[in-house]
Amino acid sequence: MERYEKAERLRKLPPYLFKEIDRKKAEVKARGVDIIDLGVGDPDLPTPTHIIEAMKKAVEDPLNHRYPSYSGMEGFREAVADWYKDRFGVSLEPLKEVLSLIGSKEGIAHFPLAFVNMGDIVLVPSPAYPVYHIGTLFAGGQSYVMPLREENGFLPDLDAIPKDIASRARVIFINYPNNPTAAVADLEFFERVVAFAKKYGLIVCHDAAYTETSFDGFRPSSFLEVKGARQICIEFHSLSKTYNMTGWRIGFAAGNASAIEGLGAVKSNIDSGVFQAVQMAGIAALRGDQTCVRDMCKIYQARRDLMVDGLRAAGFRLEKPKASFYLWVKVPEGYTSTSLAARLLEESGLVVTPGNGFGDPGEGYFRIALTQKEERIKEAIGRIKAMAF
Repeated sequence: MERYEKAERLRKLPPYLFKEIDRKKAEVKARGVDIIDLGVGDPDLPTPTHIIEAMKKAVEDPLNHRYPSYSGMEGFREAVADWYKDRFGVSLEPLKEVLSLIGSKEGIAHFPLAFVNMGDIVLVPSPAYPVYHIGTLFAGGQSYVMPLREENGFLPDLDAIPKDIASRARVIFINYPNNPTAAVADLEFFERVVAFAKKYGLIVCHDAAYTETSFDGFRPSSFLEVKGARQICIEFHSLSKTYNMTGWRIGFAAGNASAIEGLGAVKSNIDSGVFQAVQMAGIAALRGDQTCVRDMCKIYQARRDLMVDGLRAAGFRLEKPKASFYLWVKVPEGYTSTSLAARLLEESGLVVTPGNGFGDPGEGYFRIALTQKEERIKEAIGRIKAMAF
């Protein structure tokens, strides 16, 4: 079979983190080891029944079998705007400030194509969801890394960004509640980002996929709650984590009308929108009873408490997060992120994600996803304790 030389943009890519984890996991599984996967953040909980029923009904309607609107159904965008008003007190114009997405990952990856020219700088946090850097690279931009460090609450140090870099940048990515660190940000930090973005003419891209997964009464904020944010921000949300709809591929962007228009123009030339039946299921999710979301948070909180207590008892150091379904755990002395993850997999069949897979500043940590039932978490804790770290 003839092999073709890949484009330079692909040759620049680091190995996709979870693809490599899957390869190693398959090798261990082939030996008959019982794998407990605490790696990828894919909820094990089912999509709520009322959302599934709305989808069933919508699929049967022939009107939904045709091309959807590029920007999203008017009813879906109105549901998003109403949800924003109820949840955050933010008023949006549905047809100008809301855009449907084939999952937030798709929107984040395509956004730089709308506003980043060849050689432009994009401010990218690290450790972070890899798509911020990859979307920048595909658009021909250059990522300037903003390290997220424990001593700074895993918030980027805006003052440490050189003025010449900031003045050449077009976009800044932030993500709170954060993946992978599970850190949260308050409105005061968002206000500082608004001031920084206005000073240097930046577009703020806030990945807000985990705002609805929170614990102990904590309620994460929207970046758009801050005065002046709508002038400079586009915020990305996903129904994947909030309603356990990762496979459905639906999300939305909200915020500055020009940013929404630019992303919409890219998408209209690349995809044909979200299947209308899925959007109607999304309407049912956003407009329906939110008890399912509260119940989900209770389940994750119980898992969080169980895993945090177990890891601490086994000698690991970590904070108890206020939001997301991740734990960001310090690697014990004598290990790297990769060697620790390899030992857990090889000796105990436990899949965790090495922190350096999210960027060099993630070295010294590993991430656990709370996407296993309590019985499996207890089993995982038992295996970790038996390894005597």
